[in-house]
Amino acid sequence: MYVFAGLGNPGARYASNRHNIGYMTAERIAEKHGFESFRNRSKLSADIAEGRIGEAHVALLKPTTFMNNSGRGLGAVLRYYKIEPSDLFVFYDELDLAPGKLRIRFGGGTAGHNGMKSARAHIGTDFWRVRMGIGHPGARDLVSAYVLSDFTKAEMAWVKKLVDATAEALPLLLAEDKADYMTRVALLAPAPKTLKSKPAAVDTAPEKTESR
Repeated sequence: MYVFAGLGNPGARYASNRHNIGYMTAERIAEKHGFESFRNRSKLSADIAEGRIGEAHVALLKPTTFMNNSGRGLGAVLRYYKIEPSDLFVFYDELDLAPGKLRIRFGGGTAGHNGMKSARAHIGTDFWRVRMGIGHPGARDLVSAYVLSDFTKAEMAWVKKLVDATAEALPLLLAEDKADYMTRVALLAPAPKTLKSKPAAVDTAPEKTESR
């Protein structure tokens, strides 16, 4: 059995945020592969849907804490299913990758991502990260407003393609050679070549628990 987790912030207010591309991916995986409907499991701090990717049984989750506390739900779900962190794949936004790029790695640091910091605190570092590029606003002090603002209409064109490709190619993710998965996603959803990310204005300052 495997656990797939898409990170984001819960609630309609955040649904189209750059920070929620992990949530978008989890929802598309469930739809594409015929998973059951997500059910809220408050004791596990997550919405969970179960299904199959090929022959593999998968628990798909969206932590229902804010991003900064994502590790709480990840840890609870791993303990509930008695799954080792090495069988966990986490899908999340990555500022240090160009928009539309996807990279996979096992273990590693947090790169300042609060969801990854929380995961490290609760389950360590030995899990798979599926990093989905959203680009960088250009300055550190713009990051919180950038990740907590919605994708623009132009950006949504490549976001939809990336999310669709990430879900469609999933059987390859469970194969031994993860490079095949990245290659397939890149073929299905080529990253935009001319798009440059720009900081987007937000109406109000984000609360600390909702930041990157």
